[in-house]
Amino acid sequence: MQNKLKQKTIAIIPARGGSKRFPGKNIRLLNGLSLIVHSINYAKANSGLIDNIIVSTDDEEIKQIALAENVDVIDRPATISDDHSTTLSALKHVVDNLKERVENIVLLQPTNPLRPKNLLRDAFQEFQTGEYESLMTVSSSHKKLGKIEENRFSPFNYKIGQRSQDLEPLYFENGLLYIIKADIIIEGRLLGDKNLPFIINHPYASVDIDYQQDLEYAEFLMKKGE
Repeated sequence: MQNKLKQKTIAIIPARGGSKRFPGKNIRLLNGLSLIVHSINYAKANSGLIDNIIVSTDDEEIKQIALAENVDVIDRPATISDDHSTTLSALKHVVDNLKERVENIVLLQPTNPLRPKNLLRDAFQEFQTGEYESLMTVSSSHKKLGKIEENRFSPFNYKIGQRSQDLEPLYFENGLLYIIKADIIIEGRLLGDKNLPFIINHPYASVDIDYQQDLEYAEFLMKKGE
């Protein structure tokens, strides 16, 4: 019989310091708490599923905030901390530097600070039941999308005059939550071949902090009590 993993599921919160579009965005305050703390608190609220919380950062201020919240920090090298660095590179760096083997990675992005209370519980249940390699949250869109080529608009997912309610829904990757088998990350992949698109249609799915107005919209939703 194999030994039970000490840390079966960990949450990784990647939070680099640099951001050209919105400087210091990962420590911007939302309802009195920095964005990174919102994700830390969400992970803590799901301690029944998450065995450990790790922040990956290249920034000293972010590191001190995380340590003050009593979570682990792994220093991210400058080589994977610039504007062209991927989330996958940060996750792989964390997994490669763990002292013990883990099974599942829960990715929580600071720029998606608002998540429905039971999202992780419900998503994790389907992830395990279906024996998936990965899970990503998606939301449906009924927008009429098109392309502009040579100053001409060409409908992409509809015909001119078609009603929005009659469109076949498309889905967008909302970034609220990812669950990935650690082995998939080690292989250099963010999503496995057996990937579950977990549908969540909620106002929080439209919150992705890249600009000041995104932060103001998140504050509006919190005050509204969505």
